[in-house]
Amino acid sequence: MVNGAVDAVNALCDHPEIAAVSFVGSSNIAELVYQRCRALNKRCLALGGAKNHLVALNDCDHEAAARDIAASAFGCAGQRCMAASVLLLVGDTGDLLDRVVAKAQALELGTESGKVGAIIDQRSRDKMHGYVDRAAESGAKILVDGRPGAARSPGYWFGPTVMVFTDKTQECLHDEIFGPVLSVLRVSSWEEAIEIENNNPYGNAASIYTSVGANAEWFCDRFRAGMLGVNIGVPVPREPFAFGGMYGTRSKFGDMDITGDGALEFFTDRRKITTRYGAPQQAVAMENGNGHANGHADHANFVGRM
Repeated sequence: MVNGAVDAVNALCDHPEIAAVSFVGSSNIAELVYQRCRALNKRCLALGGAKNHLVALNDCDHEAAARDIAASAFGCAGQRCMAASVLLLVGDTGDLLDRVVAKAQALELGTESGKVGAIIDQRSRDKMHGYVDRAAESGAKILVDGRPGAARSPGYWFGPTVMVFTDKTQECLHDEIFGPVLSVLRVSSWEEAIEIENNNPYGNAASIYTSVGANAEWFCDRFRAGMLGVNIGVPVPREPFAFGGMYGTRSKFGDMDITGDGALEFFTDRRKITTRYGAPQQAVAMENGNGHANGHADHANFVGRM
């Protein structure tokens, strides 16, 4: 393990004996790492930020969806790249939001299993606090307020937060807050939900909650993200499928993916070997003898068999 900041990163990117660099961090730094490596003709995979959208239809299982939404948004204190940060409710979704709120309110801060853990540092806590403060000032409805949790010590903490917006331009719906903060927006149609998801600059993950397969297929065909979920709020793909965002977005710069078959391609070199040998004498004899050698049938030869 190498500790350091800019100098350490630049040294890793520039060292002639390092053939490839993989990175996970903010989009701005990911882009800088990618550009530095590519200038040296060095292989690079730099994964950036995310703004993962969940879309919920009324036909979903409300209890299962609420449980999964809360786990996605507040698990790991929301400080993971697969955490949900925006919930789009299409039309009348009944008591779904009430269920999400109840589960958020039931969560406790702490280090024990099933509790919402600490966040990484004071800067991160202050950032979350600022977003929620400005949202409240702009007229957002704060259904669950995590700001009182920021007073907990030692360490840095922020409680689960659920906010409902009516203004689609509000910063919480677009910026990566990277904490246990879920921003909710009601939309009138599937097309509006897709337009909002597609217009965000990231392309990491997106999920649809529905009990109808055709509905799920419609959304998955249109989401602009590299990892998609159906009734799964943390859609981490399992091997052999690879982990990574979509090309051309702020979530991924560079080549391939970081796990699965993408990782095999990234961390190894595919080499192609073209060969030619003369036919072995036994094979010639068997071909001339109609598949028999020394009077015995060649049962190991599967050429032409079904």
